[in-house]
Amino acid sequence: MSGTVEFERHDAQAVNSAKLRQPLYAARKKIFPKRANGSFRNFKWLIMAITLGIYYLTPWIRWDRGPHAPDQAVLVDIANRRFYFFFIEIWPQEFFLVAGLLVMAGLGLFLITSTVGRAWCGYTCPQTVWVDLFLVVERAIEGDRNARIRLDQAQWTARKIALRTAKHAIWIAIAVATGGAWIFYFSDAPYLAMDFATGQAAPVAYITVAVLTATTYVFGGLMREQVCTYMCPWPRIQAAMLDEHSLTVTYNDWRGEPRSRHAKKAAAAGKPVGDCVDCNACVVVCPMGIDIRDGQQLECITCALCIDACNGVMDKLGRERGLISYATLADYNANMALATGDGAHDIRPSLVRDASGRISDAISTFHLGKLFRPRTFIYFGGWALVGVLLIYGLLTRDRLEMNVLHDRNPQYVVLSDGSIRNGYTVKLLNKIPEQRTVTVSLDELPGATMNVVGLDHEESSTITVTLEPDRARSLKVYVRQPREGAKSPGKAQRLVFHVEDKSSLDSADYVTSFESPE
Repeated sequence: MSGTVEFERHDAQAVNSAKLRQPLYAARKKIFPKRANGSFRNFKWLIMAITLGIYYLTPWIRWDRGPHAPDQAVLVDIANRRFYFFFIEIWPQEFFLVAGLLVMAGLGLFLITSTVGRAWCGYTCPQTVWVDLFLVVERAIEGDRNARIRLDQAQWTARKIALRTAKHAIWIAIAVATGGAWIFYFSDAPYLAMDFATGQAAPVAYITVAVLTATTYVFGGLMREQVCTYMCPWPRIQAAMLDEHSLTVTYNDWRGEPRSRHAKKAAAAGKPVGDCVDCNACVVVCPMGIDIRDGQQLECITCALCIDACNGVMDKLGRERGLISYATLADYNANMALATGDGAHDIRPSLVRDASGRISDAISTFHLGKLFRPRTFIYFGGWALVGVLLIYGLLTRDRLEMNVLHDRNPQYVVLSDGSIRNGYTVKLLNKIPEQRTVTVSLDELPGATMNVVGLDHEESSTITVTLEPDRARSLKVYVRQPREGAKSPGKAQRLVFHVEDKSSLDSADYVTSFESPE
């Protein structure tokens, strides 16, 4: 209570307080975060809906690739060694495209962190998303913070057993759905779902679902903030990504201190009073169990729920929002210097306000232009360069490829008529979902002809081969050259295999050698 303005005060202490941090071996103290309301909370709802929707629904999206290819939009087809992503098909030898996407993801994470801190952790990390989802279930069944605390401390009764059983049952159902959705990325979803339900799926499917069910349930339901604090390396790595111009969730103590629960009495006594009324609203909404007023902490995932909670209190008090806000270290230091007279004295709230009592125009505030700095451009440039290279590689990749392997033993055979024969294994890759006929010819080896094992044809320098849609075909080819055709007996000659599809004009060459005796 402050005058006639009512707001809720919370008797709460930060479980993971930087001032009271427990040793690593200490038992976990439960956190019961209160539901927050505000723009950042709404944004988290939106991100949660989008990410969960993408994860659970993507395997069921269909994409017509013709009669000879799967119609699942996103599919990791391990059996046939293919990765399908809508109109993109990636073969094993093109895995550099996936590696490039991983590099882009890493650079993108660096870019986001250097500009807006741990936004990935606060909004899109799977651990954060599933913890949020589990908390929705927990609040729906057990109530908000105070009700959950009372239930946790109460004796075991039929009601408590029923509530806890319902909560954990739904958690397990969500965990099973999470594992089930994952396996659908590796096989045709409708058929696998039917096989899985009838017990006819491969054992690896059940093992995968069991493992992901257990990890989702334990990490999202039981361990929660401990995963982020103790298991995830990113809180410790992020420090290298941040600088004084990176946005982070910040308690502006240059405005909030000295804090007081009895601001009017303190002001009447002539004491300096900040805007913080020590209501602990920021503490009770924090899913990590920290007090943002303790300063920057590795446990903070910058979810900004404390900003929503504090803004709600400031609105009720009729004060400006932003006591807790996204701010840069440079702005914070400049404002702190103003509030303390460059460190000459303690914080004086009067120094950051004008004669009307509003926040002074001398206070440094954030604007989008501050995001554009050398580090941001470097990260973005690297990210964009990798993206351009991937697009170029995707647009210019061959749809018809050939690989040739020369026989090692023997390297050559002298036939009865004196001609020389070399053996090769020729692999032809048809990368389109259509059957096509190609011609394979020999170049740069005078008088050379070839014979393909298992193919009914006359020995010549050119053969015709049919390739199945989206398949590789291996041919055993013997190349023969009359002895008088050899330009330099005893030395390896250059031989070029050429394959071409006359209808699409796709072609490929492979340079190898032709061995002969001295």
